[in-house]
Amino acid sequence: MKFWNKWLRKTHRWVAIPMFILIPISIVLKVSGNGSFLSTFPQWEAIQSLVMLYLVISGAYLFYLPYWTKRKRNKRRSNGVKTTQTTKLKETAV
Repeated sequence: MKFWNKWLRKTHRWVAIPMFILIPISIVLKVSGNGSFLSTFPQWEAIQSLVMLYLVISGAYLFYLPYWTKRKRNKRRSNGVKTTQTTKLKETAV
C-alpha cells in the first residue's frame, strides 16, 4: 500500500503544478476576450474538469490518509492489549 500512496502523492503533485498555472491563465484569457484560441479546443474545459476531479479525489485521500492510518494503528494496539491481558488472566487463573 505504501507503494501506491507514494506514486499517488507524486502524480498528484506533478499534475497540480501545471494546473495551478494553467487554470488562472485560461480564466484571464476567457474574461479578457483574448481566449479565441480556447474556443478552437472545446474539449479544453472537459479536460480541465477531469483533471480537477482527479486532484480533488486524490487530494482528499492524501489529506485523510494520516487519520486513517492512525485509527488503524490505535485499533491494532487496542486489540493487542486486549489479547495480552486475556492471556495474562488465563495464565494467572491456571
